Amino acid sequence: MRIFNTLTRRKEDFIPLVPGKVGLYGCGPTVYHYFHIGNARAFIVFDMLRRVLERRGYEVTFVQNFTDIDDRMIDRAREQGISVSELADRFIAAYLEDAAAIGIRPATVQPRATEHMPEIIAIIGKLMDRGFAYEANGDVYFDTKAYGSKYGRLIGQNIEDLESGARVAVDEMKKHPADFALWKAQKPGEPAWESPWGKGRPGWHIECSAMSMKYLGETIDIHGGGQDLVFPHHENELAQSEGATGKPFVRYWMHNGFLNIEGEKMSKSLDNFVLVRDIRRQADPEAVRFFLLSAHYRSPLNFTRSQIDQAAAALSRLYTARDNYLFLRDGAADREPDKEERVFCALADDLLRRFDEALDDDLNTADAIGVLFELVKHANIALRPGCSITAIETVLEAFRSMTGILGLADKKQAERDVDIDALVNAREEARKAKDWAESDRLRDELKTLGYSVEDTAQGQKVTKR
Repeated sequence: MRIFNTLTRRKEDFIPLVPGKVGLYGCGPTVYHYFHIGNARAFIVFDMLRRVLERRGYEVTFVQNFTDIDDRMIDRAREQGISVSELADRFIAAYLEDAAAIGIRPATVQPRATEHMPEIIAIIGKLMDRGFAYEANGDVYFDTKAYGSKYGRLIGQNIEDLESGARVAVDEMKKHPADFALWKAQKPGEPAWESPWGKGRPGWHIECSAMSMKYLGETIDIHGGGQDLVFPHHENELAQSEGATGKPFVRYWMHNGFLNIEGEKMSKSLDNFVLVRDIRRQADPEAVRFFLLSAHYRSPLNFTRSQIDQAAAALSRLYTARDNYLFLRDGAADREPDKEERVFCALADDLLRRFDEALDDDLNTADAIGVLFELVKHANIALRPGCSITAIETVLEAFRSMTGILGLADKKQAERDVDIDALVNAREEARKAKDWAESDRLRDELKTLGYSVEDTAQGQKVTKR
């Protein structure tokens, strides 16, 4: 497997620190609101990465945090007249619900920042001891100049360029413009924890360093998130973590590309944030997952309503194909595959190999989905009623392997109730009696109830639309 490493700016062979095991950390949501589709892209990328690594036989420990204390959390809780912890509880539950709807499996560990104050304070203490941090009126800052020229290597800029640009916050308490907060002194009415520097709360960046080290160790295999996190969040994580331990922090950094909305960058000024919670009210959430996987994760992607409609139509093709394979299996022949079927079985095996190769090439889901639809196209040509059980099981195994890794087309076939079965049986009797008018009437009635009926050599094929 090859991964594009943001730090080295090239694809590299993935070799875990411990053979057979992978430590994976993906930055999770700040739980002051519902997450938007841009967030969803990063969450789905890491869900996919975990699935592929597990398919390769790795034991994966996936840590995804919840940032449950920061300025936005405090402001939103104050606006709503509730505590910060109550706000966090509400939106953690909302995140889990929306994430499950788009096929994201819960992480192995989902820690909250507020539950890791001892670990956070310990890392800050180490940075103070090593001369990489300083205290100013109860605030503690990371000293970028003391850290040296290594600061800026993830984003690919030196500290002078960063300071001369507009990418760092100016604060009169800092020694240098690029310095960033590790600990913030308590302001009136804010939640706070005791520390050697007085009551306060952690900065954003130090939270992830503490949680990743606790569950994955001082050096982890893969870390990342959206491209917007490269700087300052991940740059600062890298500096403070290696400053505290003296060891490499992350071996492979992964970042997904930006997602635009109707051709424009998501921004508060344009008020064009699209929440997954809102999309779920208007469309099948599985279509959101398909859309986000339809492009390579490092490529920019443009969201439009029509794109979701197209994704839903493509998903419908997959479900129709799957249901057709299951229907054919019911009437499959218990015989050896004929020559044409043997050729198809070999092709299906080759397509599954190509599917795996696409995902091994820096998680190329776009090419993998293309291979999946190539399988469907060839299966639709090769398989007919009465085909061998070997042929139909071969395509089902390949289809399920592909869709299972992608997290697509895994809904169960809709169960028909007794009334529907009664109509189907009545129509079968009408056909036997050559009462075509009654047969057509019953088919129309089934259609109004949401079922399509196709007459085949094996009998009626009834599908919920």
